[in-house]
Amino acid sequence: YTEAWDADKKSIHVMPDTPDILLAKANAANISNKRYVQAWEEAKKKGYDMRADAIPIKTAKASRDIASDYKYKETHEKEKGHYIGCPSAKEDPKLAWAARAMALQNDRLYKKGYNDSKTQIHIPVDALSVQAAKECQTLVSDIDYRQYLHQWTCLPDQNDVIHARQAYDLQSDNVYKSDLEWLRGIGWLTEGSVDVVKAKKAQELLNDRLYRTRPEQLKFTSITDSPDVVLAKTNAMQLSDVR
Repeated sequence: YTEAWDADKKSIHVMPDTPDILLAKANAANISNKRYVQAWEEAKKKGYDMRADAIPIKTAKASRDIASDYKYKETHEKEKGHYIGCPSAKEDPKLAWAARAMALQNDRLYKKGYNDSKTQIHIPVDALSVQAAKECQTLVSDIDYRQYLHQWTCLPDQNDVIHARQAYDLQSDNVYKSDLEWLRGIGWLTEGSVDVVKAKKAQELLNDRLYRTRPEQLKFTSITDSPDVVLAKTNAMQLSDVR
């Protein structure tokens, strides 16, 4: 009776695209150690490809240079203080070579010949460079700058000289203002001209004393038949005890 049901229990089929199955497959792929190291295993099979500027490569090169420098100077360090075969230190070839190198590197000795030769330079007074320096000094001198440069070295009746003088006269401030100086004090205006009247009116408008004159200081007389005065007289007559 139960044989068919037991057989049916062993033949259960689940659809492979259900959400639970897909989620289980994704979780299995995420936690799989084989998939985690798969790329690394494949990279190991292809060999190592390390760049020249990688940190381990730089570290190895620096260590090699340090070790090489130490090995290079190891014999020299051991030979220090064991120089023999020379009667004095000056006759030792290595010490002489070191002294020569220090002398070449010494800046004072390097410039000694130049400093000694600087005081032995003789320049003729009529050299072109000396003349140019003198002319430049004359141009930049404050004393010569304030002098009138009328030291003509050409004929006064040349066309360029006449033209230059005319240009000087046109540019001269004294010549430019000579007409103005001549006209000063010559101007005259009539008493009743428009400009004179306008100036007087402007002076009166700008006069602070007239502008600030108090009303009680002005000379005026009241009108006797104005409504205010007539009303005041009527009120006085009505209020008078005598009347």
